[in-house]
Amino acid sequence: MEKAKGISTPMATSTKLDKDEDGKPVDEAVYRGMVGSLLYLTNSRSDIMQSVCLCARFQANPKESHFIAVKRILRYLIDTEKLYLFYLMFDNFDLKGYSDADYGGCSEKDYGVDFACVPIYCDNSSTIAISKNFAPHSRTKHIDIRHHFLRDHVEKVNIKLVFCPTEDQKADIFTKPLARERFEKLRLEIGLINGD
Repeated sequence: MEKAKGISTPMATSTKLDKDEDGKPVDEAVYRGMVGSLLYLTNSRSDIMQSVCLCARFQANPKESHFIAVKRILRYLIDTEKLYLFYLMFDNFDLKGYSDADYGGCSEKDYGVDFACVPIYCDNSSTIAISKNFAPHSRTKHIDIRHHFLRDHVEKVNIKLVFCPTEDQKADIFTKPLARERFEKLRLEIGLINGD
């Protein structure tokens, strides 16, 4: 890999990894070692988080297609070895969250601490509408009351949902492979800059 040519994104937008039942098996120990090292690296290189976590799903039975995806991540790291995390120091730090996934389930706990309202930028206006004013109808019948975690916190003013256009959705870098231009824009916005 030392002489491998670098590449501009950790995963191609067309990549759809699955179990690949008919694929050629690869050495599990080597695959797990590579994925483990990449998982460790995600602590300081959040731009590879989505790709590495996707590859980590196949550690029990890795195939050549999974190994190729891991090697692509390594080629991306070769191309971006000078990137580092950079945060500006501000007097006022506001926590912001970006949502591009469904809420799956969480146990609510009261930690005895009051937090300010946290804005969550969401590119799905229907989700925002349902969280603010839930009115059961045919399209939301399947949603049980116990799953209204978000709506409950909106009512308690713990969080505020704010519409965010898809092109500005920072969560996308953590949820799906992106084209180079968009990937580089979001990578910069999450604080990874080139040290050259």
